[in-house]
Amino acid sequence: MTYFFSRIKNFLLIGFLCFFLSSCSTTGVKTADNSPWDTIQFEKQFNTLDIDFIDDNHGFLVGSNRLIMETTDGGKTWEERSLELASEENFRLLDIDFKGEEGWLLGQPSLVMHTYDGGKNWTRLSLGNKLPGQPFLITTIDRDKAELATTAGAIYSTSNSGESWEAKVVDASGSGGVRDLRRTSEGDYVSVSSLGNFFSTLDRNSDTWIAHQRASSKRVQSIGFNPSGSLWMLSRGAEIRFNDNTEDLESWSKPIIPILNGYNYLDMGWDPNGDIWAGGGNGTLIVSNDNGQTWNSDPVASSLPTNYIKIVFINKDDLNEAKGFILGERGYILRWNG
Repeated sequence: MTYFFSRIKNFLLIGFLCFFLSSCSTTGVKTADNSPWDTIQFEKQFNTLDIDFIDDNHGFLVGSNRLIMETTDGGKTWEERSLELASEENFRLLDIDFKGEEGWLLGQPSLVMHTYDGGKNWTRLSLGNKLPGQPFLITTIDRDKAELATTAGAIYSTSNSGESWEAKVVDASGSGGVRDLRRTSEGDYVSVSSLGNFFSTLDRNSDTWIAHQRASSKRVQSIGFNPSGSLWMLSRGAEIRFNDNTEDLESWSKPIIPILNGYNYLDMGWDPNGDIWAGGGNGTLIVSNDNGQTWNSDPVASSLPTNYIKIVFINKDDLNEAKGFILGERGYILRWNG
């Protein structure tokens, strides 16, 4: 009798798994024969959080524990720099952005800095005491002009080098407080609520966030725009989704689950060849060259003891060639040589 019930239990379990997998798009992931990534390991095991370049050779990398590093050879080698900050102040430098020699740098808690000379000198700006949330994302718009977004979903702009800031978003409640926030070059925003239970969009011509239901019961890990402006979504359970219709932000593809290894994907990016990269915990880095139908694991990335938290491909007017970096924890980054 025990044997009989055991077989019934196994049969029901198999039936459940078949039903579950039928609602998902699963792909067998093989290890690629080669990799377009070079490994860079820093002596200090800080977490790297953002990167940007002024020209083909000159760039900056920022991260935890006030980390700021500079390169003059396109990112092959890096030298640590320092900011004029009080020794007792420990900032998490989150975002850096340049347009020509002018650039902006922000960190938490409540740090914004500005440079006119390619990072040789930085000026610290005062944000006052009434800023909703913490600085999260900054974009250099033009000479003396920038746009700042906070963890509360508030958007501010300046046209006088940060001497004053004007609120662009009247009501930031629709964002729900953010765990992830992205901006297109045209000025559209998308964010994930702090709990990952919904996402919000902000049109460039609007001053109000619009909240949207997540695609499934799985909490959203991160969300962003592909090169054509369509949305992608990463959810708990290592699920990848793509928006089917830009006019309907409730329309999503079936979840793609390339690898079930217990680690979530944290970011995605499209390289200049059109290949899609997804990175996450425990050295997980996969690539698809057929719009997400099949995936391969990167052989260089999988051998490193790090979590990949941000994928950055930089392609702007000041660069002759696009650049790519994957930022990891414990002092690891990958540099694209594709």
